[in-house]
Amino acid sequence: MTLTCLIVGASHAAAQLAPSLRQEGWLGRILVLADEPSLPYHRPPLSKAYLLGEKNHEGLLIRSQAAYDKIGVEFKLGVHVQAIDRSAKTVTLDTGECLSYDKLALCTGSRVRKVNLPGAHLPGVHYLRTLLDINRIKQDALACKHAVVVGGGYIGLEGAAVLRKLGMTVTVLEMAPRILARVTSPEMSEFFTRVHGEEGVSLRTGIAVEGFEGGDHVQQVRCADGTLIPADLVVVGIGILPNVELAQEAGLAVDNGILVDEYCRTSDPDIVAAGDCTNHPNALYQQRLRLESVPNATDQAKTAAASLCDKEKPYHSLPWFWSDQYDIKLQIVGLSQGYERIVMRGDWLKGRSFAAFYLKHGKVISIDCVNRPQEFMVGKRLVSEQIEIDPARLADETIAMKDLIPAQGHPFQGLR
Repeated sequence: MTLTCLIVGASHAAAQLAPSLRQEGWLGRILVLADEPSLPYHRPPLSKAYLLGEKNHEGLLIRSQAAYDKIGVEFKLGVHVQAIDRSAKTVTLDTGECLSYDKLALCTGSRVRKVNLPGAHLPGVHYLRTLLDINRIKQDALACKHAVVVGGGYIGLEGAAVLRKLGMTVTVLEMAPRILARVTSPEMSEFFTRVHGEEGVSLRTGIAVEGFEGGDHVQQVRCADGTLIPADLVVVGIGILPNVELAQEAGLAVDNGILVDEYCRTSDPDIVAAGDCTNHPNALYQQRLRLESVPNATDQAKTAAASLCDKEKPYHSLPWFWSDQYDIKLQIVGLSQGYERIVMRGDWLKGRSFAAFYLKHGKVISIDCVNRPQEFMVGKRLVSEQIEIDPARLADETIAMKDLIPAQGHPFQGLR
Protein backbone atom coordinates (compact mmCIF):
# COMPACT_ATOMS: atom_id res chain seq x y z
CA MET A 1 0.00 0.00 0.00
CA THR A 2 1.32 3.45 -0.94
CA LEU A 3 1.89 5.72 2.05
CA THR A 4 1.11 9.45 1.92
CA CYS A 5 2.99 12.29 3.57
CA LEU A 6 1.23 15.65 3.61
CA ILE A 7 3.33 18.78 4.13
CA VAL A 8 1.33 21.76 5.39
CA GLY A 9 2.84 25.06 4.24
CA ALA A 10 5.16 26.04 1.41
CA SER A 11 7.88 27.65 3.51
CA HIS A 12 11.67 27.24 3.32
CA ALA A 13 11.24 24.24 5.62
CA ALA A 14 8.72 22.62 3.26
CA ALA A 15 10.96 23.22 0.26
CA GLN A 16 13.76 21.30 2.00
CA LEU A 17 11.66 18.63 3.68
CA ALA A 18 10.11 17.32 0.46
CA PRO A 19 13.37 16.43 -1.36
CA SER A 20 14.98 15.30 1.91
CA LEU A 21 12.16 12.78 2.32
CA ARG A 22 13.13 11.22 -0.99
CA GLN A 23 16.80 11.24 -0.02
CA GLU A 24 15.92 9.40 3.20
CA GLY A 25 14.11 6.69 1.22
CA TRP A 26 10.44 7.69 1.32
CA LEU A 27 8.78 5.89 -1.59
CA GLY A 28 5.21 7.04 -1.05
CA ARG A 29 3.24 10.08 -2.10
CA ILE A 30 4.42 13.56 -1.07
CA LEU A 31 1.85 16.35 -1.31
CA VAL A 32 2.58 19.95 -0.29
CA LEU A 33 -0.40 22.13 0.70
CA ALA A 34 0.46 25.76 0.06
CA ASP A 35 -1.44 28.84 1.26
CA GLU A 36 0.09 31.04 -1.43
CA PRO A 37 -0.46 30.56 -5.17
CA SER A 38 3.28 30.05 -5.69
CA LEU A 39 5.84 27.30 -5.32
CA PRO A 40 8.14 27.85 -2.29
CA TYR A 41 10.36 30.88 -2.78
CA HIS A 42 13.28 32.59 -1.04
CA ARG A 43 11.89 35.23 1.32
CA PRO A 44 15.05 37.22 2.26
CA PRO A 45 15.54 38.64 -1.30
CA LEU A 46 11.93 39.86 -1.40
CA SER A 47 12.62 43.14 0.36
CA LYS A 48 16.01 43.54 -1.32
CA ALA A 49 16.80 42.18 -4.81
CA TYR A 50 13.15 41.64 -5.78
CA LEU A 51 11.97 45.05 -4.59
CA LEU A 52 14.94 46.64 -6.36
CA GLY A 53 13.96 44.85 -9.58
CA GLU A 54 17.15 42.78 -9.69
CA LYS A 55 15.22 39.48 -9.46
CA ASN A 56 11.90 38.34 -10.87
CA HIS A 57 9.50 35.74 -9.46
CA GLU A 58 11.21 32.86 -11.25
CA GLY A 59 14.52 33.94 -9.77
CA LEU A 60 13.06 33.69 -6.27
CA LEU A 61 11.94 30.07 -6.52
CA ILE A 62 13.86 27.68 -4.30
CA ARG A 63 13.28 24.90 -6.83
CA SER A 64 11.55 24.82 -10.20
CA GLN A 65 8.39 22.87 -10.96
CA ALA A 66 10.52 20.52 -13.07
CA ALA A 67 12.77 19.78 -10.08
CA TYR A 68 9.78 18.79 -7.95
CA ASP A 69 8.29 16.76 -10.80
CA LYS A 70 11.54 14.84 -11.14
CA ILE A 71 11.33 13.55 -7.56
CA GLY A 72 7.58 13.11 -7.53
CA VAL A 73 6.53 15.95 -5.22
CA GLU A 74 3.00 17.25 -5.79
CA PHE A 75 1.54 20.64 -4.86
CA LYS A 76 -1.88 22.06 -4.15
CA LEU A 77 -1.42 25.83 -4.40
CA GLY A 78 -3.58 28.52 -2.87
CA VAL A 79 -5.34 26.24 -0.37
CA HIS A 80 -5.67 26.60 3.39
CA VAL A 81 -5.73 23.71 5.85
CA GLN A 82 -8.59 24.37 8.25
CA ALA A 83 -8.32 21.38 10.57
CA ILE A 84 -6.36 18.25 11.41
CA ASP A 85 -8.18 15.13 12.64
CA ARG A 86 -5.43 13.13 14.30
CA SER A 87 -7.60 10.10 15.11
CA ALA A 88 -8.84 9.79 11.52
CA LYS A 89 -5.46 10.98 10.16
CA THR A 90 -7.03 13.50 7.81
CA VAL A 91 -6.79 17.22 7.08
CA THR A 92 -9.66 19.38 5.88
CA LEU A 93 -9.07 22.17 3.36
CA ASP A 94 -10.97 25.42 2.98
CA THR A 95 -12.32 23.97 -0.27
CA GLY A 96 -14.10 21.30 1.76
CA GLU A 97 -11.79 18.58 0.49
CA CYS A 98 -10.65 16.00 3.05
CA LEU A 99 -7.21 14.42 2.56
CA SER A 100 -5.84 11.35 4.33
CA TYR A 101 -2.26 11.02 5.53
CA ASP A 102 0.02 8.43 7.02
CA LYS A 103 2.59 11.01 8.08
CA LEU A 104 2.14 14.75 8.46
CA ALA A 105 4.70 17.58 8.45
CA LEU A 106 3.80 21.03 9.74
CA CYS A 107 5.86 23.72 8.02
CA THR A 108 3.39 26.52 8.66
CA GLY A 109 6.04 29.19 9.24
CA SER A 110 5.06 32.57 10.64
CA ARG A 111 3.11 35.72 9.79
CA VAL A 112 3.67 39.42 10.37
CA ARG A 113 2.53 41.03 13.57
CA LYS A 114 -0.03 43.63 12.53
CA VAL A 115 -0.85 46.97 14.15
CA ASN A 116 -4.32 47.80 15.39
CA LEU A 117 -4.24 51.55 14.87
CA PRO A 118 -6.53 54.09 13.20
CA GLY A 119 -5.88 54.14 9.47
CA ALA A 120 -3.95 50.86 9.46
CA HIS A 121 -6.04 49.59 6.55
CA LEU A 122 -5.44 52.64 4.35
CA PRO A 123 -3.93 51.90 0.92
CA GLY A 124 -0.21 52.58 1.16
CA VAL A 125 0.24 50.94 4.59
CA HIS A 126 2.22 47.75 3.99
CA TYR A 127 3.93 44.79 5.64
CA LEU A 128 7.06 42.92 4.57
CA ARG A 129 6.50 39.18 4.37
CA THR A 130 5.06 37.73 1.16
CA LEU A 131 5.45 38.11 -2.58
CA LEU A 132 2.08 39.85 -2.66
CA ASP A 133 3.24 42.30 0.03
CA ILE A 134 6.26 43.34 -2.01
CA ASN A 135 4.29 43.63 -5.24
CA ARG A 136 2.01 46.10 -3.48
CA ILE A 137 4.97 48.05 -2.07
CA LYS A 138 6.46 48.32 -5.57
CA GLN A 139 3.46 50.35 -6.68
CA ASP A 140 4.06 52.97 -3.97
CA ALA A 141 7.89 52.97 -3.84
CA LEU A 142 8.62 55.97 -6.05
CA ALA A 143 11.68 58.23 -6.08
CA CYS A 144 11.33 61.62 -4.37
CA LYS A 145 8.41 60.36 -2.29
CA HIS A 146 8.23 59.98 1.49
CA ALA A 147 8.45 56.56 3.17
CA VAL A 148 7.95 55.86 6.86
CA VAL A 149 9.13 52.57 8.36
CA VAL A 150 7.51 51.61 11.65
CA GLY A 151 9.91 49.40 13.62
CA GLY A 152 13.67 49.57 14.01
CA GLY A 153 14.48 45.86 13.97
CA TYR A 154 16.42 44.10 11.23
CA ILE A 155 13.38 43.77 8.93
CA GLY A 156 12.55 47.47 9.27
CA LEU A 157 16.15 48.56 8.72
CA GLU A 158 16.56 46.33 5.66
CA GLY A 159 13.39 47.82 4.23
CA ALA A 160 14.62 51.34 4.97
CA ALA A 161 17.91 50.64 3.18
CA VAL A 162 16.18 49.46 0.00
CA LEU A 163 13.63 52.29 -0.03
CA ARG A 164 16.52 54.74 0.32
CA LYS A 165 18.29 53.09 -2.62
CA LEU A 166 15.10 53.60 -4.62
CA GLY A 167 15.43 57.33 -4.00
CA MET A 168 12.77 57.78 -1.35
CA THR A 169 13.04 60.06 1.68
CA VAL A 170 12.96 57.58 4.57
CA THR A 171 12.07 57.97 8.23
CA VAL A 172 12.30 55.07 10.70
CA LEU A 173 10.18 55.21 13.86
CA GLU A 174 11.16 53.01 16.80
CA MET A 175 9.33 52.91 20.13
CA ALA A 176 12.36 51.65 22.10
CA PRO A 177 15.19 53.98 23.18
CA ARG A 178 17.43 52.53 20.45
CA ILE A 179 17.07 50.56 17.23
CA LEU A 180 17.64 46.79 17.42
CA ALA A 181 17.11 47.01 21.19
CA ARG A 182 15.56 43.53 21.48
CA VAL A 183 18.14 41.68 19.44
CA THR A 184 21.62 43.13 19.90
CA SER A 185 24.02 45.22 21.95
CA PRO A 186 24.06 49.01 22.34
CA GLU A 187 27.29 49.08 20.32
CA MET A 188 25.65 47.43 17.31
CA SER A 189 22.66 49.75 17.65
CA GLU A 190 25.05 52.71 17.62
CA PHE A 191 26.82 51.35 14.54
CA PHE A 192 23.64 50.91 12.50
CA THR A 193 22.33 54.28 13.66
CA ARG A 194 25.50 55.84 12.24
CA VAL A 195 25.29 53.90 8.98
CA HIS A 196 21.66 54.79 8.29
CA GLY A 197 22.39 58.40 9.14
CA GLU A 198 25.28 58.41 6.66
CA GLU A 199 22.91 57.02 4.02
CA GLY A 200 20.38 59.78 4.61
CA VAL A 201 17.77 57.94 6.69
CA SER A 202 16.13 59.81 9.56
CA LEU A 203 15.98 57.58 12.67
CA ARG A 204 13.66 58.54 15.50
CA THR A 205 13.69 56.43 18.65
CA GLY A 206 11.56 56.54 21.76
CA ILE A 207 8.55 57.49 19.66
CA ALA A 208 5.20 55.69 19.40
CA VAL A 209 2.88 55.69 16.40
CA GLU A 210 -0.71 56.70 17.12
CA GLY A 211 -2.22 56.20 13.68
CA PHE A 212 -2.15 56.73 9.92
CA GLU A 213 -4.05 59.48 8.15
CA GLY A 214 -5.18 60.12 4.60
CA GLY A 215 -8.13 59.98 2.21
CA ASP A 216 -8.02 57.24 -0.41
CA HIS A 217 -4.32 56.68 0.38
CA VAL A 218 -2.06 57.19 3.37
CA GLN A 219 -0.65 60.73 3.55
CA GLN A 220 0.93 61.03 6.98
CA VAL A 221 1.78 59.20 10.19
CA ARG A 222 0.60 60.63 13.48
CA CYS A 223 2.93 60.06 16.45
CA ALA A 224 1.90 59.93 20.10
CA ASP A 225 3.71 63.23 20.79
CA GLY A 226 1.55 64.94 18.15
CA THR A 227 4.21 64.95 15.43
CA LEU A 228 2.89 64.46 11.88
CA ILE A 229 5.28 62.83 9.39
CA PRO A 230 4.52 62.94 5.63
CA ALA A 231 4.12 59.46 4.17
CA ASP A 232 3.35 58.30 0.64
CA LEU A 233 4.25 54.79 1.74
CA VAL A 234 4.35 53.13 5.18
CA VAL A 235 6.08 49.83 5.92
CA VAL A 236 5.28 48.20 9.26
CA GLY A 237 7.97 45.83 10.54
CA ILE A 238 7.29 45.03 14.19
CA GLY A 239 8.00 41.30 14.30
CA ILE A 240 6.33 38.03 13.41
CA LEU A 241 4.09 35.44 15.07
CA PRO A 242 4.46 31.66 14.66
CA ASN A 243 1.56 29.94 12.92
CA VAL A 244 0.62 27.46 15.65
CA GLU A 245 -3.18 27.68 15.65
CA LEU A 246 -3.69 24.62 13.43
CA ALA A 247 -1.45 22.49 15.66
CA GLN A 248 -3.02 23.85 18.84
CA GLU A 249 -6.56 23.13 17.66
CA ALA A 250 -5.45 19.58 16.81
CA GLY A 251 -4.33 19.10 20.41
CA LEU A 252 -0.57 19.17 19.81
CA ALA A 253 1.67 20.63 22.51
CA VAL A 254 2.31 24.33 21.85
CA ASP A 255 4.31 26.91 23.83
CA ASN A 256 5.76 29.83 21.86
CA GLY A 257 5.81 27.52 18.87
CA ILE A 258 4.90 23.90 18.20
CA LEU A 259 6.89 21.89 20.74
CA VAL A 260 9.24 19.38 19.10
CA ASP A 261 12.06 17.21 20.36
CA GLU A 262 15.59 17.05 18.94
CA TYR A 263 14.23 14.87 16.11
CA CYS A 264 11.55 17.45 15.18
CA ARG A 265 8.81 15.12 16.41
CA THR A 266 5.71 16.71 17.90
CA SER A 267 3.60 15.20 20.70
CA ASP A 268 2.01 13.00 17.99
CA PRO A 269 4.41 10.28 16.72
CA ASP A 270 3.06 10.61 13.16
CA ILE A 271 3.48 14.39 12.97
CA VAL A 272 6.71 16.38 12.67
CA ALA A 273 7.24 20.13 12.46
CA ALA A 274 10.05 22.35 11.20
CA GLY A 275 10.89 26.03 10.78
CA ASP A 276 9.74 29.30 12.33
CA CYS A 277 6.66 27.64 13.82
CA THR A 278 8.63 25.29 16.11
CA ASN A 279 10.10 25.47 19.59
CA HIS A 280 12.99 23.04 19.94
CA PRO A 281 15.59 22.03 22.56
CA ASN A 282 19.09 23.41 22.00
CA ALA A 283 21.97 21.46 23.51
CA LEU A 284 24.53 24.25 23.22
CA TYR A 285 22.48 26.90 25.04
CA GLN A 286 20.67 24.33 27.23
CA GLN A 287 17.24 25.83 26.67
CA ARG A 288 14.32 25.70 24.31
CA LEU A 289 14.43 28.08 21.34
CA ARG A 290 12.14 29.31 18.62
CA LEU A 291 14.35 30.62 15.82
CA GLU A 292 13.30 32.76 12.88
CA SER A 293 15.91 31.98 10.25
CA VAL A 294 16.35 30.17 6.96
CA PRO A 295 19.27 27.99 8.17
CA ASN A 296 17.18 26.78 11.09
CA ALA A 297 14.25 25.95 8.80
CA THR A 298 16.31 23.99 6.28
CA ASP A 299 18.35 22.09 8.88
CA GLN A 300 15.26 21.19 10.91
CA ALA A 301 13.55 19.98 7.73
CA LYS A 302 16.36 17.50 7.09
CA THR A 303 16.00 16.11 10.60
CA ALA A 304 12.19 15.97 10.28
CA ALA A 305 12.46 14.08 6.98
CA ALA A 306 14.72 11.48 8.60
CA SER A 307 12.26 11.06 11.48
CA LEU A 308 9.39 10.44 9.06
CA CYS A 309 11.47 7.60 7.61
CA ASP A 310 12.10 6.14 11.09
CA LYS A 311 15.69 7.35 11.18
CA GLU A 312 17.12 9.39 14.03
CA LYS A 313 19.31 12.33 13.01
CA PRO A 314 19.16 14.83 15.88
CA TYR A 315 19.00 18.53 15.14
CA HIS A 316 22.00 20.23 16.79
CA SER A 317 22.73 23.09 14.41
CA LEU A 318 24.35 26.29 15.65
CA PRO A 319 21.96 29.24 15.25
CA TRP A 320 23.09 31.77 12.69
CA PHE A 321 21.47 34.64 10.82
CA TRP A 322 22.29 37.40 8.35
CA SER A 323 21.16 40.87 7.33
CA ASP A 324 22.02 42.87 4.19
CA GLN A 325 21.89 46.67 4.40
CA TYR A 326 23.57 48.97 1.83
CA ASP A 327 27.15 47.67 1.40
CA ILE A 328 26.98 45.75 4.67
CA LYS A 329 26.77 41.98 5.05
CA LEU A 330 26.03 41.25 8.70
CA GLN A 331 26.46 37.60 9.70
CA ILE A 332 25.46 36.59 13.21
CA VAL A 333 26.73 33.46 14.94
CA GLY A 334 24.90 32.18 18.01
CA LEU A 335 22.77 34.05 20.55
CA SER A 336 24.15 36.96 22.57
CA GLN A 337 21.53 37.08 25.34
CA GLY A 338 23.13 37.09 28.76
CA TYR A 339 26.60 38.11 27.58
CA GLU A 340 28.94 39.62 30.17
CA ARG A 341 31.47 41.33 27.94
CA ILE A 342 31.77 42.52 24.37
CA VAL A 343 35.09 42.59 22.51
CA MET A 344 35.45 44.56 19.26
CA ARG A 345 37.82 43.48 16.49
CA GLY A 346 38.18 46.29 13.97
CA ASP A 347 37.03 49.90 13.73
CA TRP A 348 33.31 49.93 14.50
CA LEU A 349 33.13 53.65 15.31
CA LYS A 350 34.11 54.88 11.84
CA GLY A 351 34.44 51.92 9.49
CA ARG A 352 32.09 49.31 8.09
CA SER A 353 34.14 46.18 8.70
CA PHE A 354 34.54 44.64 12.17
CA ALA A 355 33.42 41.80 14.42
CA ALA A 356 31.79 42.01 17.84
CA PHE A 357 32.44 39.03 20.12
CA TYR A 358 30.06 38.38 23.01
CA LEU A 359 31.64 36.58 25.97
CA LYS A 360 30.22 34.81 28.99
CA HIS A 361 32.42 33.09 31.59
CA GLY A 362 35.36 33.81 29.29
CA LYS A 363 33.85 31.91 26.35
CA VAL A 364 32.50 33.28 23.08
CA ILE A 365 28.72 32.70 22.95
CA SER A 366 27.94 34.84 19.91
CA ILE A 367 29.55 37.02 17.21
CA ASP A 368 28.28 39.83 14.98
CA CYS A 369 30.41 39.93 11.83
CA VAL A 370 30.14 43.06 9.67
CA ASN A 371 31.80 42.39 6.29
CA ARG A 372 34.08 39.88 8.04
CA PRO A 373 33.70 36.43 6.40
CA GLN A 374 36.82 35.02 8.09
CA GLU A 375 35.59 35.97 11.54
CA PHE A 376 32.25 34.38 10.68
CA MET A 377 33.72 31.06 9.55
CA VAL A 378 36.21 30.71 12.40
CA GLY A 379 33.70 32.21 14.83
CA LYS A 380 31.34 29.28 14.27
CA ARG A 381 33.96 27.02 15.81
CA LEU A 382 34.71 29.40 18.66
CA VAL A 383 31.04 29.35 19.63
CA SER A 384 30.17 25.72 18.93
CA GLU A 385 33.27 24.33 20.67
CA GLN A 386 32.80 26.55 23.73
CA ILE A 387 36.39 27.73 23.60
CA GLU A 388 37.70 29.91 26.43
CA ILE A 389 39.81 32.66 24.93
CA ASP A 390 41.87 35.69 25.90
CA PRO A 391 39.87 38.84 25.01
CA ALA A 392 43.06 40.68 24.11
CA ARG A 393 43.85 38.09 21.45
CA LEU A 394 40.34 38.39 20.03
CA ALA A 395 40.74 42.15 19.63
CA ASP A 396 44.24 41.93 18.12
CA GLU A 397 43.92 42.00 14.33
CA THR A 398 47.59 41.10 13.90
CA ILE A 399 46.64 37.59 15.07
CA ALA A 400 44.95 35.57 12.32
CA MET A 401 41.52 34.20 13.21
CA LYS A 402 42.59 30.62 12.49
CA ASP A 403 45.33 30.96 15.10
CA LEU A 404 42.72 31.55 17.79
CA ILE A 405 41.51 27.94 17.57
CA PRO A 406 43.33 25.53 19.91
CA ALA A 407 44.33 22.08 18.68
CA GLN A 408 42.09 20.03 20.99
CA GLY A 409 38.50 19.21 20.10
CA HIS A 410 35.30 19.58 22.09
CA PRO A 411 32.05 17.64 22.51
CA PHE A 412 30.14 20.26 20.49
CA GLN A 413 32.58 20.02 17.59
CA GLY A 414 30.01 18.22 15.44
CA LEU A 415 27.60 21.15 15.37
CA ARG A 416 26.79 22.27 11.85
